[in-house]
Amino acid sequence: MRILTVALLFLPASLARADDAKPAVPIAVPYRLTPTQHVLVRIKLNGKGPFNFILDTGAPALFVVKKVAEKAGAIPDARGWSRFDQLEVEGGVVFEKALGRVEDLFQIEGMNGMGLAGVELHGVIGYNLLARYRIEFDFTRDKLAWTKLDFEPQALSRMGGKGGSAGLDALGTMMKFLGALMGLKPNFAVEPRGFLGAELGEDAGRLVVKRILPEGPAAKAGLHVGDVLSKVDDEANPTLESFGKRLAKLAGGAPLKITVTRDSKVIAMTAELGKGL
Repeated sequence: MRILTVALLFLPASLARADDAKPAVPIAVPYRLTPTQHVLVRIKLNGKGPFNFILDTGAPALFVVKKVAEKAGAIPDARGWSRFDQLEVEGGVVFEKALGRVEDLFQIEGMNGMGLAGVELHGVIGYNLLARYRIEFDFTRDKLAWTKLDFEPQALSRMGGKGGSAGLDALGTMMKFLGALMGLKPNFAVEPRGFLGAELGEDAGRLVVKRILPEGPAAKAGLHVGDVLSKVDDEANPTLESFGKRLAKLAGGAPLKITVTRDSKVIAMTAELGKGL
């Protein structure tokens, strides 16, 4: 009986410690599906960018094309590896001291040579980084949910030189040649995505301003917390999803026409979007 009493005395403290462990909050990461059905995100490397990267757990590591690594100030070692001080995925996922391979992958060269992805690709985010997050894919939404895990993947056994990949390199060159022969001219324009500087939410079927970034584009345009967005450009009664898709298509500096209802008054304004990723 005394043993049972001691156990019960310690039980509340144990439960309290378990309750203190709060689950990680998912981070919403904007993405797009390319015409080739690859999942593409935008990133910054060492503060430079934005760059277009494909998510691929089949790749063992982060791969960065040489010209982008050079822009980021990363110098590869004799075996082609470099450690990037910071890799920031649009939405707020950040990797510090990310180990990556600096290499012009034949797949990337080939897809860029034929313009297959619709944008210029700059690399691949592979398993060594993706495994640190639980990533939820819902292709009916415009964002992925990334939740940080308490997991560290095994250290990479570094791949050597190109070795037997000479034939694959030749394939990438051939794809670029075929693209030129077929008259496929890639037209890549990497521009920072526009941002409004306001947090929106849905309330009783209405799109409502929840928070405003001080001195941001929304604040300068005259948006207030509590405003109900009744029209965005030509769309009446926009939803959170439709607004997000509209915003994703606009670059920094683009005008966004907004009509709001505030205290029974209808107010029209134009916000000049800031430059995001």
